[in-house]
Amino acid sequence: MLEPSDSERSMLALNSDGHAHPRENALAVATLVVGLVAFVATFFTGGHVVASWAGALGFGMGLYSQYVSVTTGERVLNIIGIVAAFVGVALGIARGGFLP
Repeated sequence: MLEPSDSERSMLALNSDGHAHPRENALAVATLVVGLVAFVATFFTGGHVVASWAGALGFGMGLYSQYVSVTTGERVLNIIGIVAAFVGVALGIARGGFLP
């Protein structure tokens, strides 16, 4: 039977190096959550304010989180969150911007 190797199995683990990184893990998860909030807010009428602010916050937070990240799992979450935040802020600005 074919099973993934240990390196493939731990690819998405946030602490794949065997050390705890609570600050970096929290930043990576927060970046993903804020980025997804910004992206999802673009689907609602009047959500451009939330999308713009959350996207700007998520993008900046994601860049810092990427700077201090230690493991590949953290970097994966950071990139997904940064891209979602960028799309959210771009669509939020295009649909009305930061102010109601």
